[in-house]
Amino acid sequence: MEFHRSLRVPLLYAAVLVLVLVCVYLVSRPHGIHLVQAQVLAQDSQGYAPPPRRVDWRDIPGQWRTVALPHAPRPEVRTQPGEADALPTRTTWYHFQLGPGQAPPPDAYLYIPRWKTDGEIAIYVDGALFYQSHANLQWNGSNRPLWIPLEDAAETTPPKDILIRIRHVRGLGGALSTLWLGDYRQLGAAYYVRDFFQIELPYLSSAIFLGTGIFAFLVWLGRRRETLLLLFAVMSIVALLRVMHTFMGTDRLPIPDAWFGWLTVNALSWMILIAQLFLVRLHHHRQPWLTALIATTSLAVNLLTLPLFAGTFDATIVSPIVYLVMGVLAITTFGLGFHRSWRARSREGVVLAAWGLLSVLAGAYDLLLQNNLVNIEGLFLNIYAEIGLIVAFCLIMLNRYMRAMSEVEHANAVLAERLAAREAELTESHQKLREVERREVLHRERQRLMQDMHDGLGSSLVSALRVVEHGRIDEHEIAQLLKSCIDDLKLTIDSMEPVETDLLLLLGTLRFRLQPRLEATGVKLRWEVQDVPPLAWLDQRHSLHILRILQEAFTNVIKHAGAGEIRLATEARDGFVRVSVVDNGHGFDVSAAAEGRGLGNQARRAAAIGGRVELVSGPDGTAFTLLLPIVGQLREAVELTTP
Repeated sequence: MEFHRSLRVPLLYAAVLVLVLVCVYLVSRPHGIHLVQAQVLAQDSQGYAPPPRRVDWRDIPGQWRTVALPHAPRPEVRTQPGEADALPTRTTWYHFQLGPGQAPPPDAYLYIPRWKTDGEIAIYVDGALFYQSHANLQWNGSNRPLWIPLEDAAETTPPKDILIRIRHVRGLGGALSTLWLGDYRQLGAAYYVRDFFQIELPYLSSAIFLGTGIFAFLVWLGRRRETLLLLFAVMSIVALLRVMHTFMGTDRLPIPDAWFGWLTVNALSWMILIAQLFLVRLHHHRQPWLTALIATTSLAVNLLTLPLFAGTFDATIVSPIVYLVMGVLAITTFGLGFHRSWRARSREGVVLAAWGLLSVLAGAYDLLLQNNLVNIEGLFLNIYAEIGLIVAFCLIMLNRYMRAMSEVEHANAVLAERLAAREAELTESHQKLREVERREVLHRERQRLMQDMHDGLGSSLVSALRVVEHGRIDEHEIAQLLKSCIDDLKLTIDSMEPVETDLLLLLGTLRFRLQPRLEATGVKLRWEVQDVPPLAWLDQRHSLHILRILQEAFTNVIKHAGAGEIRLATEARDGFVRVSVVDNGHGFDVSAAAEGRGLGNQARRAAAIGGRVELVSGPDGTAFTLLLPIVGQLREAVELTTP
């Protein structure tokens, strides 16, 4: 049921299109003087002599007879055209005498809906040559209606006598429709509408189809597995070759008639073969016997009509026979394609095959029109059927494109859902990992604080306890021990503050803690700290190491150096930030101090954060330097030197 509903929209569009065409036909019907009969005289001739400049119809030898228009004798089938100069031709004269009631207006036009001749046409007005075709003989633009202004045909009086000369191959027959005389208002709409539907519409549709075919070919170059794109591109070229004769031929063709006829006639067999390959890929049912039959027949016809060898048939002249053979192949191809597509529920295949069958019916009508078996003023329908095929091919490719876009959108939606689910899983896993990491950080921080309190505050309290236990109760010494405990506790608390890679902030905290103690001992502090690069590795754990190293340096100066001034300076050099603590006290033996516990602790702490310490001492003072790496953490040996 859904399959049948899908056909309603195309049928509705078709009905609207038919209604519009009927309205256009009614509006564009010609008015004016309608010439529906003429005097006819036929003469056998040889070759194509140019028309004379002036002709008096009364001087033409032969018997005139009156005929009704359109005049379309039955053609005779020939196989060989022969040379143009040696061809047996026939010259048909049509004479029109305009009576008193048929005087055309001053700005009159001569409108001829159709003229048919494998030759040439010349039109005389009042005995003078007024118009003649200058195109090829077989392909001469006879499908284009003639639209000839007559305002220059007579100098003083309206034209009274019209003579038309048609010279064509003997046996093929010429034909002439009725004639119209009138002004632009009476005939303009009729001419331009007919010219659009017979000439411009096939040209525009073929050009558009060719453009889309070129685009499909460029896409196929990047997607070689999409054979439908290649078939679509080839079909656009073949369709153009097939309908070229409808809009070309008003001027000389760049190739001979035989080759042009071979292309436009045999293009029909190529279209059937491509349509078969296209249908196979739509209903997915291989028909190798039918494909081989079409290809073999097409190849045989192409070779038999190929204008390269003597004895081959002229494709233009034998085209009725070729069209009959191709009609049988087309009915078989599209009939089986419709059946297979219907069973496969392929709407695209059904539409293409159905329109192909309709094209066969239109081609049968055109064959009758070509052989003058129906009214020659009718339109050739096959060009519109081919336009329908072009539209069908374009709709199929558009449908494929839209389907591919829908599949991509669906795939993107599924991928987005999976991605969202995966993101949710990753978010949940990340939260769990963050929780584990937070607990691990808390655990490590707890252990660090415990270790620092054990090494610092715990050690100071144990020292104080031993002094008391041994009975050496010295208030000053007890006070110093308690102050040391308080400093250790403050440093531990300060190390918990975030420093965010800022060493100067950490040094400022140290200055705030040590300033009261320095003032109490009378030691002056010179602060010569300069901006240094941020240390990306600096965190709370590393901060405590730096604070304890510098605290130990200041404590040593206060207790042992007897200095009156301490200078703290920073600088960046050779990939390190150098923090220097320099005093003006009495120096000491560096080698002996290196064996002590204090300097060893400083060196181990510096190595733990990837740095090192340098100590230089002399009679004028001592310089202690802590080297911190700017990038990364380098573990190097402690360097102890003396001047």
